[in-house]
Amino acid sequence: MHPGALLWLHALLACPRSCVCSVKKNGRLLAECAYRELQEVPAGLSPNVTILTLSANRIGSLRETSFSEVPDVQSLWLGYNQISTVEAGAFARLVHLKNLDLSHNKMVDFPWKDLRNLSGLQILKMNNNRLAGLPRGAFHSLKELRSLWLNDNELTTLAEGTFDLLPSLSQLQIFNNPFNCSCKVFWLKKWTENTSVSIAKGGSILCAAPSRLKGRAVTDIPDHFCVAPSVQLTYLSNLDNTVMYDGLTLTLHCSVAGSPLPEIRWKIQTSSRSTEISGPNVARDRNVLLLRRAKQSQERFLIFKNGTMAIPNFSKEDEGIYTCLAVNDVGTREVSVNVALAGSENPADDLLRNAPQASHLGGRSCYKGDDLDPSGAGEKLVIVYHAPRESKSRAGAVPQTCLGTLLLTLGLALCR
Repeated sequence: MHPGALLWLHALLACPRSCVCSVKKNGRLLAECAYRELQEVPAGLSPNVTILTLSANRIGSLRETSFSEVPDVQSLWLGYNQISTVEAGAFARLVHLKNLDLSHNKMVDFPWKDLRNLSGLQILKMNNNRLAGLPRGAFHSLKELRSLWLNDNELTTLAEGTFDLLPSLSQLQIFNNPFNCSCKVFWLKKWTENTSVSIAKGGSILCAAPSRLKGRAVTDIPDHFCVAPSVQLTYLSNLDNTVMYDGLTLTLHCSVAGSPLPEIRWKIQTSSRSTEISGPNVARDRNVLLLRRAKQSQERFLIFKNGTMAIPNFSKEDEGIYTCLAVNDVGTREVSVNVALAGSENPADDLLRNAPQASHLGGRSCYKGDDLDPSGAGEKLVIVYHAPRESKSRAGAVPQTCLGTLLLTLGLALCR
């Protein structure tokens, strides 16, 4: 044989002493390195290796460069080792990988971004590890993935959508995980009821918490435990038992329902600022003293525990879109109102002339509890204005400030 051919053949069959290398009938080069008591990936592998078996060794960690010698590997078997650490980038360059077995190791975490490059991966086994969580989009780039094994880990929850964007998925194993069956995994029940993916039956996918559901199948979580939020926005003319500030105080009330009871959040978008408020900033509802203190502080928007928002001394700068969000473990709903300030005269007549579809609900009367969600669907434009009027009961009385509203249908419901 020509010397050059011998050198080429030697390079092709380069094989560490601890491995046995051979060419399969399909031309693929197999490096068999299982059951060798190896503590790391051996050096000296041929770059033509397409099947690498490292199962049942004592490998404890994988470095970024562990597989740099085998860039064309298609099947990589690493099960039954002691792998606890995987450096970022360890698998990122293995773009031809189709089968990856990391089962029966000690992984607590994994460099999930490495999977972004493995678009041809078909089988991924990560079962019997110590994985405690998965990023929402961990597998979204794996368009060819057919079989995913995540059973026997420490998963307590899974983000909604974890198995979305996997068009080829046909087999999923997630049993023997200590799921906390809060409403955060309620989506999993609905998903298993509708998916065509073959998964372990409900008896093996059990709840470890809360105590009332311990030992119960995830698929048997009662529907009434988890109800998506609903939200309704209401305009109030004043806060009960409080003293109005000088000028106009705009008050909106957000009513929510759902199970678990939704958290109320606010988003305010004006021409000069964008504000998000996640919880109350006034200690007690309807407390005049605290309301006054809050006014004197830097808080512009006063948020009460009962879902009410008050904006003292409402001005043109406060015009904008006010959104109430209801958030619980099942989902999020929101409703918005566009609030504008007119002058001291009633703008209803002019606006009605310009927008015949508007319905005038306020006039110059003072209202309390005007529902911003009448039966017709549609976003409502609330025009708030001063309407000073003199009391007729006695001369020299202090003018009373009232609020008027005009609701203009624009196309987004205020009850969700």
